[in-house]
Amino acid sequence: MQKRLIRDYSRARDRMDASGSSITIVHLASHFTAISLSTKMTTLVSSLESLVSSLVPSARGDRVLRDELVSHCRDILTSHIGQNQEPDLGYLSDQAKRHLLQTSPSGSNSLKFTNLLSRLLDQPVLSRKHASVLFLLSLATFTQTQSSASFLPSLAPPPPSRRPTTANPNGHVSPPRTPVSRGKPKAELLKEYRAKNGLSQLSEQLLLRDALYLLQGISGKYIRFSSQEGSEIDNTLVFVDDTKHIISAPTKALIHRLSEVGYLYIRVESYVRETEAAAAVGMIKQSLCYHLQAQLTEYYRLIAILETQMSSSTTWSEDTMSSNPVSHDSGEASVLTLRRLDVWINDWRLRMRMMSVCVEAARDTHGGALVNLIHGYADNGDPFVRKFTDQLLEEVSKPFFATLHKWLFSGELYDPFAEFFVALDQSMTQAQYAHPSPLAGGIVQPSADGAFGGDSEDILGLRESGLRLWETKYQFQKEMLPMFVGEVFGRKIFSTGKSLNFIRYSCHDSDWVITREKMSDTGGILKYSDIAGLERSIDAAYQVASQRLFEVFIGKFRLLDHLSALKNYLLLGHGDFADRLMEALGTSLARPANTLYRHNLTAHLDTALRSSNAIHDPLDVRRRLDARMLEYSHGEIGWDVFTLEYKVDAPIDTVLDPISMETYLKLFRHLWQMKRIEVALNAGWMRTVGGTRNFLRVPELEIEWHKVRIVMTEMIHFIRQMQAHCHLEVIECSWKILNDFLNKKEGDLDALLDAHQSYLDRMAKKVLLLSSKTGKEETILSQVKEIFSTILQYREAVDNFYNYCLTESSRRDQELDVQRGVHTGRARHDETSNPLPGLLERLGEYGSSFTERAQTIVHHLQVHSDLDCRFLGVRLSFSDFYKSKRELAQAQKGGS
Repeated sequence: MQKRLIRDYSRARDRMDASGSSITIVHLASHFTAISLSTKMTTLVSSLESLVSSLVPSARGDRVLRDELVSHCRDILTSHIGQNQEPDLGYLSDQAKRHLLQTSPSGSNSLKFTNLLSRLLDQPVLSRKHASVLFLLSLATFTQTQSSASFLPSLAPPPPSRRPTTANPNGHVSPPRTPVSRGKPKAELLKEYRAKNGLSQLSEQLLLRDALYLLQGISGKYIRFSSQEGSEIDNTLVFVDDTKHIISAPTKALIHRLSEVGYLYIRVESYVRETEAAAAVGMIKQSLCYHLQAQLTEYYRLIAILETQMSSSTTWSEDTMSSNPVSHDSGEASVLTLRRLDVWINDWRLRMRMMSVCVEAARDTHGGALVNLIHGYADNGDPFVRKFTDQLLEEVSKPFFATLHKWLFSGELYDPFAEFFVALDQSMTQAQYAHPSPLAGGIVQPSADGAFGGDSEDILGLRESGLRLWETKYQFQKEMLPMFVGEVFGRKIFSTGKSLNFIRYSCHDSDWVITREKMSDTGGILKYSDIAGLERSIDAAYQVASQRLFEVFIGKFRLLDHLSALKNYLLLGHGDFADRLMEALGTSLARPANTLYRHNLTAHLDTALRSSNAIHDPLDVRRRLDARMLEYSHGEIGWDVFTLEYKVDAPIDTVLDPISMETYLKLFRHLWQMKRIEVALNAGWMRTVGGTRNFLRVPELEIEWHKVRIVMTEMIHFIRQMQAHCHLEVIECSWKILNDFLNKKEGDLDALLDAHQSYLDRMAKKVLLLSSKTGKEETILSQVKEIFSTILQYREAVDNFYNYCLTESSRRDQELDVQRGVHTGRARHDETSNPLPGLLERLGEYGSSFTERAQTIVHHLQVHSDLDCRFLGVRLSFSDFYKSKRELAQAQKGGS
């Protein structure tokens, strides 16, 4: 209809523009507005009739009742309830001042009101200031004789409708219409309708009793839980059908809210019952069940109070109805109803929800993971949830903190149900610890024959046990670590307990650990509510345990002396000891390996120790040094299989583990080979220089000897630069870093192991010239070994050339004696073979091979990833010696 009106309005306007009619557009707009309003009112009346017919079935056939209800609804919609006649606050304040001047002519109250009103207007929080002043003014002007309609017209009842008499066309005056009655309330109408059909509302007392049953997880007479096969209870409510009584929809919704608590109670109570009946339940789960049971006990107490109140209210209502059925408002406030029961139980609804969530999560987790999961609910903006979670964690975490206290202050792990974030390797529970050593400052496992350390196989096994006791006996489980501890503090706790356990059992210092444990018992108890105190206790225990561990290693077991011995003996830090040992073993090691005996090597080692400054080292250190031979094959000599060995025991073998000792032996063999080359070159140089007077008798070979001296100078320069790099720039600098760390005494045993491993790795990489390229780590090392072999071959060729020169010089002396007539012996002439060309060829070949290999090594060192190794390449080819030599050789090849 609105579309049709709009279309007619458009056509009329077009006609007016065409004809120039005097009717203005304003009149048409007013007419269109009136038609639209009448259309809306017609639509509103039809909508109200449909609404009344759907909600009040009796009005469908009663026209008068339907018209009366529709008229009443229209009055409500067109009323001005809630609207202010005077929204002006200034006008309202003038009225209040006028009223105050009437009651108090002095004007003090009016002045006080003005002051208070200004303060009220300055408050930004209050938004309905006009309504507040209007309410206070209404209270001030309210009297028994005067109605409040003048000040609160919106709250005044509407005046009775006065309809004037109207005259019909015949002149008769019709009487005024009688106003239509408002009718009964909807609830009364529904009650009468149900009574007419023989249906009545089920008594609230009966529903209240069933509701109390539902709160305990028990089905009632009229309301019960739906049970299915395979489960004790379902989350569905069933209302028993009754032909005489009905339960309203709002009441059903309220009972559904109450039954939620009973359903959650069943889940919590069944979990507690199942957990208590289980065989092996962790202590944290036991603590959780204990707290849940305590909460359920409080819940039972509340149910008992509610049942008592229900019984007393039922008795009171019966007595009151019998004595005074009309007036019983004085005791109505104490009567228990479903709505009051819902208010009583609202707090427990939230508790049961939290307990149910924790119960469902606890079925698949245990130990520290369960504590961690519950702690996740503490990060909640609801104060109730946060408070309940804190209380729950305070109880549940007690077994965790008890285990933590035992581990943190005594190094003992009491965790029978594997709930702690520190786990024990069961294969290491039967591990045997070493016994105290009869030697000063050490412990050792005696061998079968009573000797120190026994065979090497036994020593190797003992070293492995010392390392495994520290690394594999206890494991850190991150998934069992509670979030309120944090991984950083968890690592400190793990390290502190391991250190105390290591001090107690491996270092045999249990007295100190027991004293520390007694001192810690006098302090505060670790608990969840004092996280700051927990962090302070962890830091203090970590520092004390780490400090004590360093004191035991460095003071009692003299770790620094053992590290110094390894540096002085295996890394040839004692130069005089290395010279004496090389001098004593030089002739023996040149023989085949199968002709050497260990007792002879040990005797030579003892001679070197006694004839050098090593005699001043502690006896315990010198007794640990031993000489032995590696496994050899056919054709190898003593230089190939000889090595020194330094024997360590527990707990020192935790730091000097078998892998570390293998690295030390590898470094020794490399440095020992380098020392052998140095001694051989020094002896050859002294022999060459000392035999110069013999060479003068063979003047045609002087140029060859000059070449020999040049090559030997290059070799001596090469080997000395290598030794300076290894000892001065690598070993001494690395030792300085390690020594500074040990003097600081910071960190735990893991930090000490890392520092020692870094010390070894740095030396191995720089001394052995290892590359960082995958698959090419030992490329330079293999070339260095080849150049060492070339130097020895050249040294042997020089000796042969020297012997030839001596022989030739002796032959020429004999010839001179014959010419002078002096007979010194029979001259031997061998004209068939002359070894000189072969000797000179080998000298030239070995010399050229050395130069080529040296050039290759320098080239690789110049592109090495390590700065010290690159600097070694600069020192080996100072002023680009090998580069110039290579360019000269290439130029000669090109000219030829």
